Amino acid sequence: MTDWRAQKKAATRRSIQEHALRLFQRQGYEATTVEQIAAAAGVSHMTFFRYFPRKEAVVEDGDYDPLLEQLLAGRPADEAPLTALHGAVRAVCEAIVADEHDALLARVRLTMNTPVLRSRLWIAAESTQELFACGLARRAGLAEPDLACRVRAGAALAANGAALQRWANTAGADLIALIDDAFAALGVAV
Repeated sequence: MTDWRAQKKAATRRSIQEHALRLFQRQGYEATTVEQIAAAAGVSHMTFFRYFPRKEAVVEDGDYDPLLEQLLAGRPADEAPLTALHGAVRAVCEAIVADEHDALLARVRLTMNTPVLRSRLWIAAESTQELFACGLARRAGLAEPDLACRVRAGAALAANGAALQRWANTAGADLIALIDDAFAALGVAV
């Protein structure tokens, strides 16, 4: 019964996000209300808030960090730190692009072109950078990230962000190739 409930929750969450993205593209982010999103998804506005604490979270929330953390931990122990980060980021993006290409592209474009969402990107980036740094620390056998872990995490985050921005602004671009190019610019063998 628990699996059924989890699947139903995941389906409802996805439905809310899909309807929200369609409305944002048609009406614009600012003009779209939570009530409109809930109605389009066939849920109450209270149900909307059970899944997303605010309208911005529909765009921000991708649930990719646990997968990224798992993939980073699973990289070969002898890999250089930035190579391991590149491999993990690349694998996550391959999985997302395979399943959710259009939705991801719409979310990235919406985030880049909507000031309130773009400003919130700093908060999300801080969390992802901490995840990268902690993952590198664990790989190195450290209890806490040292300066080298934090610098590498920041560099990987910048490479990923530059690739996503280029992808959002270049019609028909290949996200995986852009990620490879961005990490190559950091001196990572691709």
